[in-house]
Amino acid sequence: IDLGTTNSAVAAMEAGSPTIIPNAEGARTTPSVVAYSKSGEMLVGQIAKRQAVINAENTFYSVKRFVGRQASEIEEELKEVSYTVETSGSKLLIVCPQAGKKFAPEEISAQVLRKLSADAGTYLNAKINKAVITVPAYFNDSQRQATKDAGKIAGLEVLRIVNEPTAASLAYGLEKKNNETILVFDLGGGTFDVSVLEVGDGVCEVLSTSGDTHLGGDDFDKVVVDWLADKFKAAEGMNLLSDKQALQRLTEAAEKAKM
Repeated sequence: IDLGTTNSAVAAMEAGSPTIIPNAEGARTTPSVVAYSKSGEMLVGQIAKRQAVINAENTFYSVKRFVGRQASEIEEELKEVSYTVETSGSKLLIVCPQAGKKFAPEEISAQVLRKLSADAGTYLNAKINKAVITVPAYFNDSQRQATKDAGKIAGLEVLRIVNEPTAASLAYGLEKKNNETILVFDLGGGTFDVSVLEVGDGVCEVLSTSGDTHLGGDDFDKVVVDWLADKFKAAEGMNLLSDKQALQRLTEAAEKAKM
């Protein structure tokens, strides 16, 4: 399972090679978004993302930025989300006014994992209770343990936590070749990670990692949204960004245009 900041995906080994499994909606990726609707129903994935703008304080996205982190480490991240994150000692709690509850970040991530494993189970016609989950190479022990905890909450035995660039090189079978040094370039929805790996003789070793943890496809969308809103304001004299319904539609249109 690739549990991403913005989107997640799940694959299974079929005939010795990894195959991406589509979710219940038929998509190869699932937005890493959990929301509680006005009626109190929990929404996960695309359905949660589609109401994110109009239900901002009850829609939880980019939760991966808070998993396994302490309050002192996430001052920048807090400015970038529309929901409330409280601190309880060194622990973080995500506030959900609609449900009248506070959740640990791992509990929110667990809901995404639960959907991914349930959809994979339906597709494979099997009960999924064990998984390998990937994390960025720069994740520390606390973030890795918290990811494992999220798996456990989702009812999964996490067999291993694997570095994302390592998983990418394994997917290409690069470890079966002679020794070589490779660069893995991973531009996601929320983060941009670059890693240098040494691969060969059945081994993948991450030598160094860099990038920008606040640069991804979401930022491209935002630039397109702002540009469209500016154009519309100049032509029609209306600010679309102040209308939540319009902003939701604009955000979806910007993402579609980009893709």
